[in-house]
Amino acid sequence: MVVGERGEDPGGIKVEPGDLRYPALRRGYNPRWYADPEYVRLVASPHEAREALQQAVDEAGRSSGEGPVRDRITVRSGGHCYENFVCSEDVRVIIDVSLMDGIYPDPEMDAICVEAGATNADLRKRLFLKTGKVLPGGSCATVGVGGHVPAGGFGLLSRQFGLTVDYLYAVEVAVVDDTGRVRLVTATADSTGALGDLWWAHTGGGGGNFGVLTRLWFRRLPDAPRHVLLTAGGWKWDSIEPESFAQIIANFGGFFDRHRGGEDDPFAALFGILLLTHRSQDTIGLIAQLDADLPHAEELMARFLKEVGRDLGVERHALTRSYGEYPALVGLHAPTPLPWDQVDKLFGGTDNTRAGKHKSAYMRGPLPKRHVEALWTALAEEHPAITRDAVVQIDSYGSAINRVAAGDTAVSQRDSILKLQHQVYWPASANGADQLRWIRELYRDMYRDTGGVPVNAPYASAPTDGCYIGYPDVDLSDPVWNTSEVPWSTLYYGADYARLQDAKRVWDPRNVFRHRQSVRI
Repeated sequence: MVVGERGEDPGGIKVEPGDLRYPALRRGYNPRWYADPEYVRLVASPHEAREALQQAVDEAGRSSGEGPVRDRITVRSGGHCYENFVCSEDVRVIIDVSLMDGIYPDPEMDAICVEAGATNADLRKRLFLKTGKVLPGGSCATVGVGGHVPAGGFGLLSRQFGLTVDYLYAVEVAVVDDTGRVRLVTATADSTGALGDLWWAHTGGGGGNFGVLTRLWFRRLPDAPRHVLLTAGGWKWDSIEPESFAQIIANFGGFFDRHRGGEDDPFAALFGILLLTHRSQDTIGLIAQLDADLPHAEELMARFLKEVGRDLGVERHALTRSYGEYPALVGLHAPTPLPWDQVDKLFGGTDNTRAGKHKSAYMRGPLPKRHVEALWTALAEEHPAITRDAVVQIDSYGSAINRVAAGDTAVSQRDSILKLQHQVYWPASANGADQLRWIRELYRDMYRDTGGVPVNAPYASAPTDGCYIGYPDVDLSDPVWNTSEVPWSTLYYGADYARLQDAKRVWDPRNVFRHRQSVRI
């Protein structure tokens, strides 16, 4: 027997029912989803991941006894998948790569290597603090790189620097061939043919589709800003009427429509977040960040705040509560210069005691009137017990993101200027039926003119451009909620889906890695 790095099993730590770690490992961040796997593998190296996958594949077809059929092998990095793609009753084995969290320079690759189990918090400690570099990804500390990056992850620095995948040079993946043999394969941006397709598939094709992602290498990572200007404020709901609500959304969307981010645009690096809360909350929120070392940064931030507040007749107040997945940001009503390290820590993860449902939409222009009317109806209605923890978050997009051509990566939405995340949460002890109905009806009503979903640009003149695979939503596959002629695969991937299918046929011919919205062979 080959000896593993921390014991006799070369496939890493095997956690079975009865182990005190099992309850924590059978669920992800969202307490909506649980699995009852035969075991969970904790792997700490690519070779352990390969061996764990080989053992799981070799065991396939073995009876698991009475109860539901458990025949899926799934992979977990940070565990933030919004749907039951990793944790569900049909899962037989979970391969958890969270112990594989190293970040280090790799001279042979001439790149920085980030292991797939590293989180956003690890990036702060081991990338920024050691090198001064930054990966322009999300702000939630516990999100894992192994899921975030293949989804085309973005964050508060993305208008300035682009998406995470715009710096991805290479990936290492444990894949299963048509004979059931597992091997570690490295694909780079310089690879051609099938290897080139494997690299490309990890630049926006979603996690858990092609194999077990073990390591990622990044080149040309930008320097982190020394300081940023950060502000967090908003408008009190008790002073908001339909007209002022619509004006806030129009001002925000119009600003980023005018400032799509050409390299000579002074606002190219400014990132804004509009938090449309339910009226049972105190405030509609606005968060904005700008590199403080850019010329006239304070003046630019002041101009942005003035333009978003234009013609409202409503004052902006401090933001003192947490909304959605953002913590309370107290004391930032006035734009405040902060070291980047401090900002990264401010946006640390919120608690994970709430279950939740999420939806998404890309926008190539400002929200049209019908979208705003549907938002007002849903967010101003008097159902605080259902929607107290509801928010529709509108993130700025565009700028450096849009300077990469569609097709260069698997992120097809390269001319969008806004990205929406519809969210609702409820206590983990409740069933959430009312909250699910609320968010589904809101989404259907917003996109009623295009079959209840935000169809992609080639399919309609609407300013929508599909959905974000990083916020997966199984309702897109449900003909009750998607009555358009546009399938979920096109909503996520646009015209690139066929190429992803080609990669799937080569690299996962046995369809080992599958879930309700995995790439189909």
